[in-house]
Amino acid sequence: MIDFGSPTADFALRAFITLFVVVDPAGLVPAYVSLLGGRALAARSNVAGRAVVIAGVVLLAFSLLGGPLLAYLRISLGALQVAGGVLLFRIAMDMVFAQWRRETAEEEAEARARDDISVFPLAIPLIAGPGALASALILTSEANGDPGRYTVIIVAAALVLAIAYLFLRASSRLASLLGQTGINVVTRVLGLLLAALAIQYVANGIFGLGVIPAG
Repeated sequence: MIDFGSPTADFALRAFITLFVVVDPAGLVPAYVSLLGGRALAARSNVAGRAVVIAGVVLLAFSLLGGPLLAYLRISLGALQVAGGVLLFRIAMDMVFAQWRRETAEEEAEARARDDISVFPLAIPLIAGPGALASALILTSEANGDPGRYTVIIVAAALVLAIAYLFLRASSRLASLLGQTGINVVTRVLGLLLAALAIQYVANGIFGLGVIPAG
């Protein structure tokens, strides 16, 4: 029986929501359709599967190696939360105003010239972008060495990536069903949630740094 009032359950829910909002599976659909719309269904499915696996490996590696790197550089959790919150808030504002681009025009042009886009730009930066990497690093830092919380983060990331894969597999139908307006609506709602999470990260970081006494 899961105690949804427990700190672990609260952390699990927050980890899932944070990663889901940052990855934004619905927001992947337009770019995916644009880059792969002319290919056969089997080819699109293979690209989506490879991209999700690669993004998962990148997120896991960044989560595992980011902590020791921060410790070596003597960067505190509070500083990371403030920096990550500012970055996520910037991304959230672009999402709210439907101006969120996960890749530059140069990167998009290069992607169109590639036969295999599973690594670039689909896995990086479309799925495992700066926001997702920053969020994963913050969450693993907050886990503070607790194996249970590390497991929670891995499970949450796996669920989000599985949902992203399903969205990519159904991209053509979703693009027809939602249209660009519908996708923008979903992205704006997720952007609003991400903005609130970003502000909370900044507030936690400020309190953690002792700039403003908590309570």
